[in-house]
Amino acid sequence: MRYFNTIAALACLTGIPALVAAQGAIPVLGQATSTETIQIAKKADAKKKAPSKAKAAKQPPPTPAKQLFGAAKSPAAMAARSIGFYAKGCLAGAKALPIDGPAWQAMRLSRNRNWGHPELIALVEKLAVEAKAHDGWPGLLVGDISQPRGGPMLTGHASHQVGLDADVWLTPMPNRRLSEKEREELSATSMLAADRVSVNPDVWTDAHVRLLKRVASYKQVERVLVHPAIKKAICTSAAAKQPDHAWLSKIRPIWGHYYHFHIRIACPKGSANCQAQPSVGPEDGCGAELDRWLALIKNPPKPAPGPPAPEKAPITLAQLPPDCGSVLASGQPPPAKETPAKQAAPAAKKATVTK
Repeated sequence: MRYFNTIAALACLTGIPALVAAQGAIPVLGQATSTETIQIAKKADAKKKAPSKAKAAKQPPPTPAKQLFGAAKSPAAMAARSIGFYAKGCLAGAKALPIDGPAWQAMRLSRNRNWGHPELIALVEKLAVEAKAHDGWPGLLVGDISQPRGGPMLTGHASHQVGLDADVWLTPMPNRRLSEKEREELSATSMLAADRVSVNPDVWTDAHVRLLKRVASYKQVERVLVHPAIKKAICTSAAAKQPDHAWLSKIRPIWGHYYHFHIRIACPKGSANCQAQPSVGPEDGCGAELDRWLALIKNPPKPAPGPPAPEKAPITLAQLPPDCGSVLASGQPPPAKETPAKQAAPAAKKATVTK
């Protein structure tokens, strides 16, 4: 027994933990084994690194980008640039379409969506003037273009985010200035007949065909989106049978778009971060493609059985091109920091009321 006590004392003096005495493993009194020490250290380290569940739950979800861009009331004071894709981007240096012009009037003014890249605004103004002068069209009623800084919209469109899309009503402009109330409440006219696969001859005219031919003939225009019934009416028109019908390929059928047409122009010069779409190709789109669309209109696809798919989470600023953060922040005053005096004032007032 004296032998074991002597060895244990030597182990403490030499600083060797868990020294074995004789042939039995006798841990030094008051010391942990090396395995236990490592396990304790690992647990302590993991506890420091892992955030608590309560702390993680307190982090709010990121604000949807549509709320950030929808709140911007003025354009970014930057060089004009379309940034990103038509349905995932933003707009710097936007220009507003005047709400009244010699051959146009802007509609739904409360939405503040009469902003676009300067090249698009110039094209809309040019179309309005030329269609009135040469095509017998009295003037354009212009719907949504884009928000002052582009980006996702609070309601409506998935596109119109980079200032290169514009909606123009198929309703001719009246020969008077509309009131603000009329611009908010007036409904656009549907061009469809009761069968929904042909146009209504009571409202559809040759002037509509001339207007759409003109806009599709502009070099900057990549697509003009219309309802399949309108595409069908254009394909069977006299204008489509003329030798110069390359413009027909730009008239593209799509769901909706029976009371307006959608202009989309190509990425402008100086917009290096603008993402282009593939070309529509040389085909006029009046054959098998149009037939497929008309068949879908007659027999729309039925929803899949079972519960509906969950809604997609709204896009966030982090999911947009990096430059969109600068566009959003441009010209915005930084949030005011309260001084200690200001912070103390409400507390004092509250104490007085409590008394």
